[in-house]
Amino acid sequence: MTSADTYAVVLISGGLDSMVAAARAREDGHRLLALSMDYNQRHHVELAAARRIAHLLGAERHIVMPLDLSAFGGSALTADIAVPKTGVEAGIPVTYVPARNTIFLSLALGWAEAAGARDLYIGVNALDYSGYPDCRPEFIAAFEALAELATKAGVEGAPFRIHAPLQHMTKADIVREAARLGLDAGVSWSCYDPAPGGVHCGRCDSCRLRSKGFQDAGLPDPTAYAVTP
Repeated sequence: MTSADTYAVVLISGGLDSMVAAARAREDGHRLLALSMDYNQRHHVELAAARRIAHLLGAERHIVMPLDLSAFGGSALTADIAVPKTGVEAGIPVTYVPARNTIFLSLALGWAEAAGARDLYIGVNALDYSGYPDCRPEFIAAFEALAELATKAGVEGAPFRIHAPLQHMTKADIVREAARLGLDAGVSWSCYDPAPGGVHCGRCDSCRLRSKGFQDAGLPDPTAYAVTP
């Protein structure tokens, strides 16, 4: 069986990274099953971007899973905690959502096993990012090992592959990869704290990293910012 005969479950948040990762899955020849999470995030507008991306990439099915992580809180994205606006700092920021990628990959794994897919794609990055522990290569490797132990498919000798094609890219590399793949980066959404009028705030970590990526890549930034990062 070739990749052209197989499905891949792709996690699409609506951001640039997840769009590029999903496009890589399509380039690898997979048929796409897109999964997004409505976890009552502050930047709920990203789900509209996720729907646009899933449609543009030709996903055969797109599930937006309701999963209210605001019941737990513990993050500026799911609780009444201010999103930092002073620049990217060392350490794990308050925009970290407890165990988010573990939760999301677990749901993607469940759908993959049910659908007979063996490939999962996630747009995590360990270079130009906000310092989240669940974006590191060690985490991806550990989850792939867990997937083999935790599933019927894995136990019966059909292990899963967790693809993180952007893992070692800079944000500029990701911007260039979007251009190479022919993607319209303007349909994606990165901002953690949307400004009035439905534009990126320009000051949160995600906006700053996004803007710097376009600058470093030497490519025009299609993003509308309330304030220039």
